[in-house]
Amino acid sequence: MQVNPNNPIGVFDSGIGGLTVVRALMERMPFENIIYFGDTARVPYGLKSVETISRYATQITEFLLRQNVKLLIVACNTMSSVAYQAIEDLSPVPVLDVVDAGARSAVNETHNKYVGVIGTPVTINSNAYARAINKYDPEIRIFSQPCPLFVPLVEEGWFDHQVTRLTAQEYLKPIMAQNIDTLVLGCTHYPLLKSLLQEVLGDQIMLVDSAQAITQQTGELLDKDNLRNGQGKPPGYRFYVTDVPIRFQGIGERFLGRTLSNVSVVKW
Repeated sequence: MQVNPNNPIGVFDSGIGGLTVVRALMERMPFENIIYFGDTARVPYGLKSVETISRYATQITEFLLRQNVKLLIVACNTMSSVAYQAIEDLSPVPVLDVVDAGARSAVNETHNKYVGVIGTPVTINSNAYARAINKYDPEIRIFSQPCPLFVPLVEEGWFDHQVTRLTAQEYLKPIMAQNIDTLVLGCTHYPLLKSLLQEVLGDQIMLVDSAQAITQQTGELLDKDNLRNGQGKPPGYRFYVTDVPIRFQGIGERFLGRTLSNVSVVKW
């Protein structure tokens, strides 16, 4: 299939978290057009069944393909964990996902081959990161910890709140005891807690930010397939949500670090 390099990159997530990926793309690829889809009416995905998540992911994929995207980025760790195959089977354009990008980055960063992974319960229970990391290096030992309270704390804007700090200390205690030297932030909300998590962990543990990892992988793919936007003019950004655009806009601007406009509501 012939793809127009000037077509947009499609990024999707269960809600707002994937905007950390959009922010990284905007900063590293200032000429790329981007369409973002956040399924705000049905978030959170982290506690839903595999069948339900796959059905939602298929709907969103079909919607973005109708917008003529040149590349799909699954910015939701939960969707990447349980629905990646369904998305890839549907898509005639390349599909990248945060789990694979984070796994590759963790393999490159670890020195002692002890890696921690934090994420939503569905992401952790799927063992997606363990499989992806061990695909690249079967000798790495992986220690996983679900952190279900981090998403609501981030969406509340409590990036450096005492409640968030205490929660992080409780969640991280078991995996810190395993002598890990690398921790994968297995949810796109978590980069907003990076400073706090680094304080709790100490400087000796390297954090793997899946938003940065997927952006690097995107650049490599665009170069390999000659898909960089060559127009050299200001890019277009469009945002689609399924509910409450005003709340999305307010929280989303904190995630993006800039004004968020062009938000439309999609009704299924």
